[in-house]
Amino acid sequence: MKDIYISDENFENVDFTQKPLEKGEYENCTFSNCNFEYLNLSGFNFNDCEFVGCNLSMVKLVGTAFRDVNFKECKMFGLQLNDCNEFGLSFRFESCSLNNSVFYQTSVKKIVFKDSKLIEVDFSECDLSNAVFSNCDFSGAVFDNTNLEKADFRTSVNYLIDPSQNKLKKAKFSLSEIHGLLYKLNIEIDKNS
Repeated sequence: MKDIYISDENFENVDFTQKPLEKGEYENCTFSNCNFEYLNLSGFNFNDCEFVGCNLSMVKLVGTAFRDVNFKECKMFGLQLNDCNEFGLSFRFESCSLNNSVFYQTSVKKIVFKDSKLIEVDFSECDLSNAVFSNCDFSGAVFDNTNLEKADFRTSVNYLIDPSQNKLKKAKFSLSEIHGLLYKLNIEIDKNS
């Protein structure tokens, strides 16, 4: 069976757990308030698409292509984003919850996360150079051998990043969250001074 090609379609309020999305290539499509929870989207291609208010938690993404895809106000728990097709991989997240998701070894330079929860997300061995993390919560997130050069963390909170285990050249941080870079030194920082 041949994969389908769909462009310029709007999918609204569709529960794809009841009627699965057909495997294929989707270009310039919008998915609004759709439920994809636990679906297998392996091998799908999404180009210039937007997901708004969708539940994509626990979706399988083996070989899935996301090229210039925007996610807004989406619930995206437990995603293995490291399984995606690396060719042209680029996405943007705004007001999303990506708790317990994995980006291990992905190269997503210049990625933008805005107003998002990145709780216990694994960024180990990623290339996040020039990334923008605007007003994000990194509680429990893992940064290990991660390239964060020129990344902007100035408005984000709760990160713990070991400068000896990550590349941080020209990365930007706020003074109020500097303890997230010094936690390994076991020193006390007076936040009131």
